[in-house]
Amino acid sequence: MGKVITVASGKGGTGKTSTVAAVSSCLAVLGFKTLCIDFDAGLKCLDLSLGMADFAVADYMDVTKGRLDLMEACSESPRIKKLFFLSAPSEANQNEQDKNALKKMFDEIREEFDFCLVDSPSGIGTGFKQANSCTDTTIIVTLGELPAMRDAHQAASAARDLGVGNLRLLVNRVLPQNIRRLRSTIDDVIDTVGVQLIGVIPEDPAVFRALHANTPLVLYRRRRAAYDFLDVARRLSGEDIPLRQR
Repeated sequence: MGKVITVASGKGGTGKTSTVAAVSSCLAVLGFKTLCIDFDAGLKCLDLSLGMADFAVADYMDVTKGRLDLMEACSESPRIKKLFFLSAPSEANQNEQDKNALKKMFDEIREEFDFCLVDSPSGIGTGFKQANSCTDTTIIVTLGELPAMRDAHQAASAARDLGVGNLRLLVNRVLPQNIRRLRSTIDDVIDTVGVQLIGVIPEDPAVFRALHANTPLVLYRRRRAAYDFLDVARRLSGEDIPLRQR
């Protein structure tokens, strides 16, 4: 039985979408059949981070509305074996989503895939609630700055209110000099958000360059962030991987 993992954030700009793309790609490289779903209807861009902008022709509403079977709607990566993508609709009213149809889709996803990562819309609105309605684990992505940490705390509280029992925290785009300057630590971020840590990702220009090279990060130059995202994927798969020293 596969696992559904929702990746969420309290605010935009935390690198949530690049996190979904990177971790999904790493899970597939590790040999797990992995699906990533863009749940940000109307503002979709996960396909760009996956290097699959020209390959996705269907969206998850084609599945929930019964127009296509799950595997007919999913697009397979041309570059990474076992990596699949399901797009968000270009325009959609999230309020029109049928809860039973969503549950049926995610039940089928668990039967077909080892992992499914869902790119939740930023914030805690309707899209966030639907993305967390059928999840097994929610990863909250934040930055090490006060506004992002406060919003991450709110997102974690909202997920708990929805019944999500397994929450994890990913601190993204970390600049060590900023943490030293503010006299703060990753422990302070954990205490503020109130969620168990699953990974710390450094600021790395390779993330930006890989996006604009239309190449998944794991296939780009393997630098700091790529290895840390790989560690996150390995932790999700059950391995005991210690955090890298900064």
